[in-house]
Amino acid sequence: MIVEFVTFNAPAGWDRAQILEDARHTVPRWSANRDLLRKHFVRGLGTDEGTLGGVYVWPSIEAAQAAHNAEWWAGIVKRTGGEPTIRYFDLFLLIDNENQAVTEFASDGTPRSLDRT
Repeated sequence: MIVEFVTFNAPAGWDRAQILEDARHTVPRWSANRDLLRKHFVRGLGTDEGTLGGVYVWPSIEAAQAAHNAEWWAGIVKRTGGEPTIRYFDLFLLIDNENQAVTEFASDGTPRSLDRT
């Protein structure tokens, strides 16, 4: 299991409402991707204002790279005028207080529920 952090510059002059409207247009694409487990849309605050990003949970780097293909990359460059930055991390332990769950992931992505105590 991996977490992918994608960041890029917000289009010049866009406010939160414009950013949200643009993100809404991507919902069908990301909802249709069966490899994508979760995506968080984020907008920088404070010293990170002007930065947008996505925090994705995927089963593998290959799944992430397939989704962030040349077409996606070109779309980001066209809308923002800049290149995105992508970083990958091994997701090995997840505390989900909303669902009162703790999950450990083996190196092959196999999940195992753990006791919360």
